[in-house]
Amino acid sequence: MERFFLYDDQEETNTRFVSFMGENQRYDLAIMQSARFYGKILVLDMQYSRFAIIGSDDLDEPGYLEHVFNRPPDEAQELRDYLHELVH
Repeated sequence: MERFFLYDDQEETNTRFVSFMGENQRYDLAIMQSARFYGKILVLDMQYSRFAIIGSDDLDEPGYLEHVFNRPPDEAQELRDYLHELVH
């Protein structure tokens, strides 16, 4: 069977591994920067096996982090506060 690829690219990425303790929850993240994401970052939550491509507009969207990372509002706010430091 012949495969039809929409794309098959390789590119250099910058990956940062971060672990920090919030008020009640530990966060283990891998954060990837790539030209493919048009200024946004790929955030991988390694504890809960969830990921999202996030920019400042996403951080300001009410309920977005709660939804994509399946976190309660207080934990999502801790994550949002940290990610605001990375996203401009």
